[in-house]
Amino acid sequence: MTLKQDVDWNEIESLIKILSKIILKLPRTFLTITTLSRGGLVPSRLLADHLGIEKILVDKNKISSNSLFVDDIFDTGDTFNKIISRVDNPSKLIFVTLFARRGKQYPKQLIYAKKTDNSAYVVFPWDRLEFKRSHN
Repeated sequence: MTLKQDVDWNEIESLIKILSKIILKLPRTFLTITTLSRGGLVPSRLLADHLGIEKILVDKNKISSNSLFVDDIFDTGDTFNKIISRVDNPSKLIFVTLFARRGKQYPKQLIYAKKTDNSAYVVFPWDRLEFKRSHN
């Protein structure tokens, strides 16, 4: 059986507030958020509300380094590695996640709200059915 860590909406809201405070302290602002439709869409919407960003770009082939990139978790680094090659100026990219997998090496562009407690699969409210389907 797969070890899992359930995350509820209260924790999501708390993590979004933490991220918002960190992002607002950065010496730059963002007019858009870029994300992937699987995983990053809900956190992107919540962050957009907190940051006053009206435009969310989804599943883009080209990504502006002036857009904040949002995902739900930095785990294996696969998503980061996939999208970094699509960014016009990779060194300026800011990659934001709710969680970062404990024990991994993080890119300098990563901002996260919380490290995972262990190696458990993090189950977000928006992917409970996906987890159930893939782990039965």
